[in-house]
Amino acid sequence: MSDWDETFDVIVVGAGFAGLTAAVEARNAGASVVVLEKMKAPGGNSVISDGGVAAAGTALQESSGIQDSPDLFYRDMRKAGMGLNHPALVRVLTESSAEAFQWSADYLGVQYLKRVDRFGGHSVPRCYAAAGITGATIIKALVKKAAELGVPVRTATSLCTLVTDERRVRGAVIEEGYNVRKKAGTNTKQLKAERAVIVTTGGFGADVPFRSIQDPRLSEEVDTTNQKFATAEVLVELLRIGAAPVHLSHIQLGPWASPDEKGYGSGPLFADYIGFLYGILVHPLTAARFVNEQSDRKVLSEAVMEVGSPCVCISDQAAVTRSGWNIDRAVRKNVVETFGTLEELARRYNLAAQPLSRTVECFNAAVRRGSDDQFGRPILADSPPIQHPPYFAMRIWPKVHYTMGGVRIDDRARVIALDHRPIQGLYAAGEVTGGVHGACRLGSCSITDCLVFGRIAGKNAASASHLGG
Repeated sequence: MSDWDETFDVIVVGAGFAGLTAAVEARNAGASVVVLEKMKAPGGNSVISDGGVAAAGTALQESSGIQDSPDLFYRDMRKAGMGLNHPALVRVLTESSAEAFQWSADYLGVQYLKRVDRFGGHSVPRCYAAAGITGATIIKALVKKAAELGVPVRTATSLCTLVTDERRVRGAVIEEGYNVRKKAGTNTKQLKAERAVIVTTGGFGADVPFRSIQDPRLSEEVDTTNQKFATAEVLVELLRIGAAPVHLSHIQLGPWASPDEKGYGSGPLFADYIGFLYGILVHPLTAARFVNEQSDRKVLSEAVMEVGSPCVCISDQAAVTRSGWNIDRAVRKNVVETFGTLEELARRYNLAAQPLSRTVECFNAAVRRGSDDQFGRPILADSPPIQHPPYFAMRIWPKVHYTMGGVRIDDRARVIALDHRPIQGLYAAGEVTGGVHGACRLGSCSITDCLVFGRIAGKNAASASHLGG
């Protein structure tokens, strides 16, 4: 194509964690960069995340007496991923996690809470929450840094097609003035990429037709924590030009979601950060525990789905106080409800009072002895028994949260074709890729993935030659 409208060294498609990170690093490597975002503002799904980053071997872990290592992190990810993760990608993520976390704090200026949390599937506490417990904190820092570096972020701009020539991506056809609802723009342009295109468009959790092809259970009746624009059109374009698909049918459900609110909502903060760590999850018919509440997301979601109706997550004031998290918003919305006694709680959720009392007593005994003989759940050292009213409860029903599948990349973030060779001039990072997480992503590992591979993609794209890549 000779009639290019504009030329850049690197074109980044998608302005979330991975895309903005890649853009910053590509610019720092000396490339001219443009970021394209189909929405009217940068951030995508990243903005509504809880801003959690998992990293192994950090200074805060060391000062807190937490023994961790990239190797232990690697083993945890592989276990949760049921061995389906591509080992080289997991190694890169786990061994680069602490550096990426520190880069976000020192270079970007992201503020994190001075605490380290442990979530289901992690062997030790290694999860860090951005200030405000929101991904917007990280996105704002990335947008600010991109502006400081002179990287334009063009919103309401959608990718139509990638332009290829002899097995190399040369550029992109885009639509400006793009309206997501109308799925149309005002005018079309051709942008040339002298060195590379980096695709960082996220997952397809809100794309019901595409996701239900992969897993027929995930029809329109299953809600998602994603924003409505988390769709598969760019992934389909990557597949069209020959990118190899990986694990498209592995779609993660968030087991901490509530059927009593739409989207991600405010309830997950209570369930994931308090209920599953200090409280219990009970069956709606038997009022008994039925799973290790600190299992990974796949195990928990499948256990709840097997029950067949919403289950009840329960904790008390001591747990809320001990956790240090503010759940006022969820309480105001009545997603999380409060009760003076367990009997009141049982009546509200139609639970049998005596079985519930026995369940709580059994769990409290496990807390006091420091071991859960029933399900093998780790008992945190500071766990209080459930006996301090008010009691808090929330209905639990999984929602589509994350798509582990996407296009194949190598440890240099190059997109790999079906013949196992890199597609020259094409890189990808974040949820649009597959292979990093296998069958199940551990909590707080998505942003780590975006930061680690976004940095790699940006640096390598900037150094790609005009003929190779």
